[in-house]
Amino acid sequence: METRAVAKYVRISPRKARLVMDQLRGKRVEVALNLLNFAPQKSAYIVKKLISSAVANAEENTEIDVDTLFVKTIFADEGPTLKRFRPRAMGRATRIRKRTSHITVILEEG
Repeated sequence: METRAVAKYVRISPRKARLVMDQLRGKRVEVALNLLNFAPQKSAYIVKKLISSAVANAEENTEIDVDTLFVKTIFADEGPTLKRFRPRAMGRATRIRKRTSHITVILEEG
């Protein structure tokens, strides 16, 4: 049995989020949360909240044993990009792309 949680429109680029998520794939939930506690990246805090949300979803489902959960799948898809402009020399402007992510985590009993 599996449980999931999704965070949409998170203001971090998917590439930066994937750096943290790649370390968690296949790990038990306790180990993953412990790794995220000590990771300095901004995405670690976001992913930690998301995994905690998935565990809370599992607790609501009486058929799932929370102590045996592990991270089955975790991925970040690209969300909409916020486009901003920065003034440059000689009256020109450069586009700044502020990327967003849709982060999904799926936990399964193991």
